[in-house]
Amino acid sequence: MITYDRLFIGGSWVSPSDPELLDIASPHDRSVIGRAAQAQPADVDRAVAAARASFEAGAWRTTPPGERIAVLRRFNALREENAETVARLISQENGSAGWFTRAGQPGLTRQADAYLKAAEEFGWEETLVSSAPASPVRSVVRREAVGVVAAVIPWNSPFSSATAKIIPALLAGNSVVLKVSPENSLSMGFLAELLDKADLPEGVISVLPADRGTSEYLVSHREVDKIAFTGSTRAGRRIASIAGEQLKRVSLELGGKSAAIILSDADIAKAVAGLKFGSLLNNGESCIAQTRILAPRSRYEEVVTAVKELVESLKVGDPGDPDTFIGPMIRPDQQERVRAYVRLGIKEGARLVTGGPQIPEGLEKGNYVTPTVFADVDNSMRIAQEEIFGPVLVVIAYDDEDDAVRIANDSEYGLSGGVWSADEAHALAVARRVRTGTVTVNGAPVAFDGPFGGFKASGIGREYGAVGLGTYTEYKTITV
Repeated sequence: MITYDRLFIGGSWVSPSDPELLDIASPHDRSVIGRAAQAQPADVDRAVAAARASFEAGAWRTTPPGERIAVLRRFNALREENAETVARLISQENGSAGWFTRAGQPGLTRQADAYLKAAEEFGWEETLVSSAPASPVRSVVRREAVGVVAAVIPWNSPFSSATAKIIPALLAGNSVVLKVSPENSLSMGFLAELLDKADLPEGVISVLPADRGTSEYLVSHREVDKIAFTGSTRAGRRIASIAGEQLKRVSLELGGKSAAIILSDADIAKAVAGLKFGSLLNNGESCIAQTRILAPRSRYEEVVTAVKELVESLKVGDPGDPDTFIGPMIRPDQQERVRAYVRLGIKEGARLVTGGPQIPEGLEKGNYVTPTVFADVDNSMRIAQEEIFGPVLVVIAYDDEDDAVRIANDSEYGLSGGVWSADEAHALAVARRVRTGTVTVNGAPVAFDGPFGGFKASGIGREYGAVGLGTYTEYKTITV
């Protein structure tokens, strides 16, 4: 049993305003695996006050960039040393299969290294010569910290979401209040322990597990200068309205309903093998999952059969079992949400190829769903338009490439996607036509040096690399 009975506020472990601890349940069998304090508005006030005092005092924001880089490099090394613990905690509290949480650890290193490299090469201060030859004026352009950052992250991939925000925010010299989901109180408590060992100045960082009401209190706080949010599009719209009313800086990484376009010349076996990871990573509880599979009519049944065989080959079960590929949903309500979408797909008239709304046999004690594939899906169906956030795939037929691009773009979302072809240049040309923030070709992994984010209802702003670092800075121009 893991217990966190204190909150990490401003770099110190302090007693919470509410001493009652939340039971953290295992998605596998719903047993209690830990207990943790939950932040209330009074705790948010303390964290924001500490962040504001630290920022105004300047102990961190005036530290030279090279020294800030060294501190964050030390934090990343601590995380690497404890990668097995991080992976285990996320699997226990999220139900994410062990293969996924372990495979994600090198990704966290690449993510951090990209930010650190960007910070080393960043133009923190540059002098511009006037474009008017007769003018003696020159401009000193600085990139300075925004101020107090409220970073709010979801439960599905907590370490990745947390470090994607706190590393660039801290590299830029900001003070940060990280609000995490109650379900992740254990892994995020461990994150706080690592931050405690990184030797950041007092007040610079807080980690608060809290519910939605307390989260809204944080983002509405008048002493918060910027909101960095990852989560649902519905919540993002609410946060955007708060930011607009208060003129806060805001970046939003929201939902997705990404399409994988399998072109007619693609190797179907290789494409579907790649979709094992591109479509079903993290039990399907991923905003970048390519859950709409677009197949040419000439090869449609070939694709449907291959996807069916793939899904039926995957073991569903205990996330701690090394043979498990798909674990349970995080909560009972998420389990029921996914099952309801499966029932909806049947009602909408889609062909149920494999799976269904039944709970897998022998796994009734946990939050399990049966991985499901639908065929004969029209892109106007709700199962093709709405983010299900579970292992449910739809296979949609297209007539030609123009039709494939039209279907891929016929979505309120635009976060990710993929193109599969035997001709890489051809795939790249099609990828350029898809209106989404990230597109992979033939299963290439998402890189961390380039910007990541969404078009349309998938968000505002970008993360990763130099572009992501820049979102935590303000421009200042001094003319001399």
